[in-house]
Amino acid sequence: MIQHRSMLASADNSGARVLQVIHIFGGSKRRFGYIGDVINCVVKSSSSTGQVKDGEIVKAVVVRTRKGMRRDDGSYIRFSENAAVLIDNPKDKNPRGTRIFGPIAREIKDKGFAKIASMAVEVV
Repeated sequence: MIQHRSMLASADNSGARVLQVIHIFGGSKRRFGYIGDVINCVVKSSSSTGQVKDGEIVKAVVVRTRKGMRRDDGSYIRFSENAAVLIDNPKDKNPRGTRIFGPIAREIKDKGFAKIASMAVEVV
């Protein structure tokens, strides 16, 4: 469960390290974002050699949340951190980085982010 001003780790090699949520797409009064939702973020900390810089506004998709998410079969999926992957725009859904770190939920592929799921080391 991600909300306004939540701090997220970056799960790719685009250069961002820490992201802060400034908007959750999907309605003007939408309060929470879950796995697979597109969010607008500010880069709070970045690598000096990366593509993105501090203070840059980027779009990202949530790939891991600490809050458990219920699946259709009744099981719950939960991760140890909140993380997101930077994307170029919500229509193309292509990641800005070339590698994805850590496990990714299966719901990412179901929501149309097949390229992110295929680049991930592990799909849970």
